[in-house]
Amino acid sequence: MPYVNIKITRDGATKAQKAQLISGVTELLREVLGKDPSLTFVVVDEVETSDWGVGGRTVEDIRES
Repeated sequence: MPYVNIKITRDGATKAQKAQLISGVTELLREVLGKDPSLTFVVVDEVETSDWGVGGRTVEDIRES
């Protein structure tokens, strides 16, 4: 029973793009590992850009500069 957690910034994807991610990851696990899609869980977490950091700065700060 695979569980995949995808984290993106809140402004990073449309509903359609998130649905495509869920479908694509599920299919990839079926193809590569033979996992049953009905038992595969994919969660997309959206994180505020002020709560995501890289290089010691928030993504919000980086995008504003």
